[in-house]
Amino acid sequence: MLVARNGSLRFLFALLAQRPGLVVLAALSGALWMAPTAVLPMVVGRAIDGGIRAGDTAVLLRWVLAVVALGVLQMVAAAALNWAAHTLWIHGTASAQRIVLRQVIRLGGTLTREVKAGEVVTMSASDVFKIGDLFETLGRAFGSLLAFVAAVALLLWISPPLALVVLIGVPLAMLGIGPLLRPLHRREEIQRDELGKLGAQAADIVSGLRILRGIGGERRFFSRFAATGRQVREAGIATGRIDAWLSGAEVLLPGLVTVLVTWLGARMALAGSITVGELVTFYGVSAFLVIPVRTATETAYAFASARIAAGRAAALQQVEVDPAPPVNPLPLPAGPLGLVGDDVEVPAGELVVIDAGHRGEAVAERLAGSSLAGGVRLPDVDPDERHRRVVLAHNQDLLFAGSAREAIDLGTEVDFATVVRAADAEDVLAALPPDGLLDERARLLSGGQRQRLLLARALSTDADVLVLDDPTSAVDAHTEERITERVRALRAGRTTVVLSQSPLWEAVADRHVQVEEP
Repeated sequence: MLVARNGSLRFLFALLAQRPGLVVLAALSGALWMAPTAVLPMVVGRAIDGGIRAGDTAVLLRWVLAVVALGVLQMVAAAALNWAAHTLWIHGTASAQRIVLRQVIRLGGTLTREVKAGEVVTMSASDVFKIGDLFETLGRAFGSLLAFVAAVALLLWISPPLALVVLIGVPLAMLGIGPLLRPLHRREEIQRDELGKLGAQAADIVSGLRILRGIGGERRFFSRFAATGRQVREAGIATGRIDAWLSGAEVLLPGLVTVLVTWLGARMALAGSITVGELVTFYGVSAFLVIPVRTATETAYAFASARIAAGRAAALQQVEVDPAPPVNPLPLPAGPLGLVGDDVEVPAGELVVIDAGHRGEAVAERLAGSSLAGGVRLPDVDPDERHRRVVLAHNQDLLFAGSAREAIDLGTEVDFATVVRAADAEDVLAALPPDGLLDERARLLSGGQRQRLLLARALSTDADVLVLDDPTSAVDAHTEERITERVRALRAGRTTVVLSQSPLWEAVADRHVQVEEP
């Protein structure tokens, strides 16, 4: 499991540093939203002592107007806080997701070797929202902190003994809640891991559904998926149980402090140490303290979850492309490129067919990744230039859902109609729905139809060197014959390497190479 705890705080602060004005607005609006609630009990207490008990209507009216003013201030601050908090949530979630997706794209084929598929899915679909949740609480957390300080100052002004009870009782309440956070996070981690396993199993089942049906394995894999689903459910119930205890403690422990303060205040009021209005102030402030405690607990929980999520995202950022890009990249020479590998030499501008048996994929990977191209080692070339000029296309590459034309046409000098004809894929496009959309991974197409669309996309790259790994293995002989002749004509003067044992490819090749078994 990817986790980089040391980089998690830097990751979070880097995201916040992108929107400093928004952070300041959230903090200010949070303070202005929470302060009226903290001050309101004092205003009501003064209204009772100076207005109601004294029978002074003018004083009472002034304090009533003060209550109205506090309400208006809180209303405006609440609107600003809601906008700032929601925008911060969007910023945190979207920015974290963009960072993860950019790294996924940058890693390319390295990703599947270094990171589990379920891990990436969980990062994009779950972890990024935890970062957003933390950012959303920041304004309320800052406002609660300032309001708590203001409330304690108010209590110290009225009665230091009661203020001391609050200063001791509220931290003790927080300490009482704290021990529940660790087991909650531990159980959430278990639930997250189980969700990752469930996502990976779902991806495997969907991608291999036809094979499963062919061998009658649906029931067995369904049973495995259902068992993992039950584990996720059990982990969720365990998490919910701790969460329920936490929610109860957030009310109970601060409530005990409120009861104690109210009882002490009532005794002091009966003894004449404080007025009735001050008693009401003490009760109101004590009841208000439940809000900062709950907000602090929520923020602590969100911070712990976001820190773990940010640690995973930071760990993903530390995964390097394999092979690593060169420090001082070398340019490839202009024009057609020849390849020289361990197993074979491919002259520039020729169509070479290689029969490597079951080693075809490995030979193709080495030719396109580690051979000499125009006398330059491909690992020493800038990755962008290498990927643009030397393209490797497997026959099991993916087609994404969406427009078939957008999936094939890469915007090079070779036009869409030409590559579709060369791959003999006109009938495949004609068989699509009227909107021309492919479903996920083009699952509704046959293997041969998918291969022809993949070949059309590979031809659309217009690369100086195109390495095709068994591009027509699922295509019938008549179609394959047309494809071989058209590809040869389209790629004339460009270096094309085909890994295939088909005699039809051999018939149109400039050169045929047999790679011996080791």
